[in-house]
Amino acid sequence: MSAPKRSGSVLVALGIALSRASGLLRELVASRVFGLGLAADAFSAASQIPNLLQNLLGEGVMSASFVPVYSKLLDEEDPKESSRVAGAVGALLLAVTGVCVGVFVLAARPITSVLAFGLSGRKFEIVVDLVQIMALGMGFLVMSAWCLGVLNSHRRFFLPYAAPVIWNACQIVALYLMWVRDWDLVDAARGLALAVTIGALLQLLIQLPTVLRLAKGLRFRPDAKDPSVREVRRRFVPAVLGRGVVQVSAYLDLMLATLLATGAIAALIKAQLLYTLPVSLFAMSVAAAELPELSRLVQDRQQLGQRFQRGLQQIAFWMLLASFVSLVAGDLIIRILFEGGEFDRNDAVLVWFVLGAYAIGLPAIGASRLLQNTCYAFGDTRGPARIAGFRVVVSATVALLIMFSLDRVIVTTSGLTTFGDWFSLVPLAENLRAVEGPVRLGAVGLAGASALGAWVELILLSVLCRGHLPRMANPLISLYKPAIAAAGAFVLTAALRLVLVDLPLLITAPVVIAVALISYVIIGARIGVQETRLLVDPLRKVFSRSA
Repeated sequence: MSAPKRSGSVLVALGIALSRASGLLRELVASRVFGLGLAADAFSAASQIPNLLQNLLGEGVMSASFVPVYSKLLDEEDPKESSRVAGAVGALLLAVTGVCVGVFVLAARPITSVLAFGLSGRKFEIVVDLVQIMALGMGFLVMSAWCLGVLNSHRRFFLPYAAPVIWNACQIVALYLMWVRDWDLVDAARGLALAVTIGALLQLLIQLPTVLRLAKGLRFRPDAKDPSVREVRRRFVPAVLGRGVVQVSAYLDLMLATLLATGAIAALIKAQLLYTLPVSLFAMSVAAAELPELSRLVQDRQQLGQRFQRGLQQIAFWMLLASFVSLVAGDLIIRILFEGGEFDRNDAVLVWFVLGAYAIGLPAIGASRLLQNTCYAFGDTRGPARIAGFRVVVSATVALLIMFSLDRVIVTTSGLTTFGDWFSLVPLAENLRAVEGPVRLGAVGLAGASALGAWVELILLSVLCRGHLPRMANPLISLYKPAIAAAGAFVLTAALRLVLVDLPLLITAPVVIAVALISYVIIGARIGVQETRLLVDPLRKVFSRSA
């Protein structure tokens, strides 16, 4: 059973890498077109509102409810039953998605006023227009997630995770054309919203032929009497509630960010793009490839526990590497990717600070992905949902205590200065928040609160999973040795940055990142981190062939 796991996680990672690389290219162009001004904030807010639909009904829900049941049917070699279940679930999802899309289009104004209550005036009107344009695209992305569930269950991992490349490519083409033709920024935001919807349709269409070929005889027909369909429905509602709780957290961030100075929303979205990259590449790739296998091994607790532990060790290794690199070299990465056009040095500093706060929670977020999927393999969708709800409470409470104070801290060329009374539990006056002026750190408070909530969630999920696997080692132990390697590499890399402070960016960035990676691997190998072989062994093969 080890071969499917290794090849599956590699294919997921490769597909995600292509998708994320195209996403970074999209953001690179978008940064130069929009910067962190009004249009950027409006588009960022608008993209998150209909995205609620995708996140509630998309990949996470399919993984929790559909994939375990469908995988078992495939393992029992019952193609007729498995195709009937896939079609029935697809029909249910299509009906629910269609209704939700209609609601978002017709009720865009009241929905926006609730989810982004801090917006007003012109920015609010722009966001309403963009929500209506992008709502249909989010519906296409939900059905694309159904395709992903079918393909993953058939161990076809690359296509569904690489399919978003076409979605990003559509946006990149639109951004480039609007950039060279010097469109008004608000009109450019509307054009980009239309490209989002067109790209989502193309992402769905590129997967459907393979789905129809694998699920022979598939028909989109509801079948409420089928026991397997009833099992999917039984898991579906708690999974939606669980995803809903997670999305409450995400939308609380959006709501609260609308009460911060201009640029906060766009900075959060850009930082999220960067910190979710390693989560997708290294945590989601392992967790997604493992879920069908864990579902098949649910009766063999010993083997399931061994697979879980191997996956967790890999995730810990990569997440701690990503976390410390984001902290020590995040500004260099952000400047290379985004600086230019409307995006200036101050914008890069704000995004780095937000990214650094998020990065503290990276190891917890990565490990939690695998813990959640382990619970799903046992049919437990309610436990993770309750824990996610508690995480929301923790994150929101901490955010409200610190974000308004940090919004009174201004980044200047001479350092950090405070505006007015430093400690406050109320937002700045609206006229101060609306100005596209100095960089303020309110968004850092939101990111830091999110990181704290991620660690709370990890601890509680560990307790929950040990109830299903009593002999499972504490997941926090898997973080211990990689954390020591990350701490040592951080000190060395930070010292190097002081030496290279006057060198050009294009020299400093690759040298710092290379030293960070090499020092992490060397220290990790010396203290017994077995996962260092994931990087060392391929290099040895390359050098041995060249010799």
